[in-house]
Amino acid sequence: RVSLEEVLQWSQSFEKLITSKYGPMIYKTYLKTEHSDENIEFWLACEAYKKITSQRKRISVARKLFTSYIQPQAPNEINIDSPVRKEITRNIQKPTQSCFDEAQRITYMHMERDSYPRFLESKFYQTLKHSLQTNGNNSMVN
Repeated sequence: RVSLEEVLQWSQSFEKLITSKYGPMIYKTYLKTEHSDENIEFWLACEAYKKITSQRKRISVARKLFTSYIQPQAPNEINIDSPVRKEITRNIQKPTQSCFDEAQRITYMHMERDSYPRFLESKFYQTLKHSLQTNGNNSMVN
């Protein structure tokens, strides 16, 4: 259940949206309408990746991230510049906890600058906010 308070906080900053309980899930639903949900998927996957402690698991997950988001023509290729892509390609054999940090930072920046302002103006967000306001601050089931 998402509350009006949480939804209103999302308009304060992109960080509040992406670090809240339901924000990433709802933002991802919006990004699907823009055909750019790979950005939030990649960002969230990187957050999980950084918490991996087992080297064997890190290698396995790093390869999945690489083939899904980084390599040219990847099914969910993210928009990063060539030097960053090359750097990750070099480091993928011995991936570190931070090997996707720069790509994650770029993706965050794209979302914050491009799709986040559109999200706040979108009918999608406005309808959600309005329905919570008219339901007397009750939570809504997603």
